[in-house]
Amino acid sequence: MPSLEDIRSAAAALQGRIHRTPMLESSALDAIFGGRLTLKAELFQKTGSFKVRGLLTKTLRLTAEERERGVITVSAGNAAGALAWAARDAGVPATVVMAKTAVPAKIEAARAYGAQVELVEGDLIGAYEAIRDERKLTGVHPFDDLDVITGHGSLGLELLEDRPDLDTVLVPVGGGGLISGVALAVKLLKPGIQVIGIEPETADVVSRSLEAGEPQKLPTAKSIADGLAAPVCGTHNFGIIQQYVDQVVRVSEDAIVEATKLAMSRTKLALEPAAAAPFAALLEDKIELTGLTASVVSGGNLDVRGIQFPGR
Repeated sequence: MPSLEDIRSAAAALQGRIHRTPMLESSALDAIFGGRLTLKAELFQKTGSFKVRGLLTKTLRLTAEERERGVITVSAGNAAGALAWAARDAGVPATVVMAKTAVPAKIEAARAYGAQVELVEGDLIGAYEAIRDERKLTGVHPFDDLDVITGHGSLGLELLEDRPDLDTVLVPVGGGGLISGVALAVKLLKPGIQVIGIEPETADVVSRSLEAGEPQKLPTAKSIADGLAAPVCGTHNFGIIQQYVDQVVRVSEDAIVEATKLAMSRTKLALEPAAAAPFAALLEDKIELTGLTASVVSGGNLDVRGIQFPGR
C-alpha cells in the first residue's frame, strides 16, 4: 500500500505538469442541501478529469523498455484521454481500447491527444488483453494499479492543504481508483475525516464487493454516468477502500440526471454525470451534510452535441 511519502513524491512529480484545481463555493447548493459544501473542480484539470493524475504518474514511472514498447489501456473515455495525453507528453506511443458506444467526444479527445483508438463491441477487457499481448504493449490498468492510485492521492493532499478544516469528502466511485487514492491520502493526514463514496445503482460493483468481502465482477455495468460504469472492483483498490472508506452509497439513474441539471444550473459548471453523483446522494437523502464537506467534481467531458437550445 502506498505511503504518505509515496503520495507526496507523486504530487511533487506532477507539479507544473498538471493544474492545481480550485475549490469553489456555492451558497445556492448550501441552501438546497442544508450544509456547507466546497467543490474540488477537477473538471478544470488537464484532459477534463482527475484521471490524468494517476495515468501521468504511471507514465512517468515506466522503465525505458516499457516506454519503447508503448502503452495500452481500456477505458470508458476519461482514462483513455488521460493516458493519451500523458503518453504524448512523455513521447510514448499509446493505444486505447474503447467501446464503440463510448461518448463520441471522449473518443475524439483520445485521438486528438495522439492515441491509436481501438473501438470494440462486447468484452472490452478481453479485447484489451488480446491487443496488449499480440502487440507486446505495456498494459496500464485504468484504476487497479498502485502508481495510478498514488497519483490520485495528490488530489487528497490538495484537499487538506487548501481546506484543513474539512470534515467529510464525497467521491464518485467507479472501479475504485479515485476514492482509494483520495481516501488513503486524507486518512493518513487526518484520520478522523469521513470519506464517503457514491456509485450508480446500475453499476454498484464496489458496494457488492464490500458486501461479499472480496472484489466482484458484474456481468454488465451501464449508467448515464459512464465514467462510473466499471464492471470490476480493482484488487488494490478494494483493500484500501475496506480500510479507509467509511461508507459507499448507491444512487439511482434518475437522481444522477436531476443532480447534473441542478449542479449545472446553480454552479454554472459543465460537469459530466459522474461528477454529479455526490449531489444525487444528497438529493435522495442517502447522506447528510455535517461540518464542512468537499465534493470531488471529477470531470467535465460532456458530448455537447446532444444539448438542445431553445428556439433551435
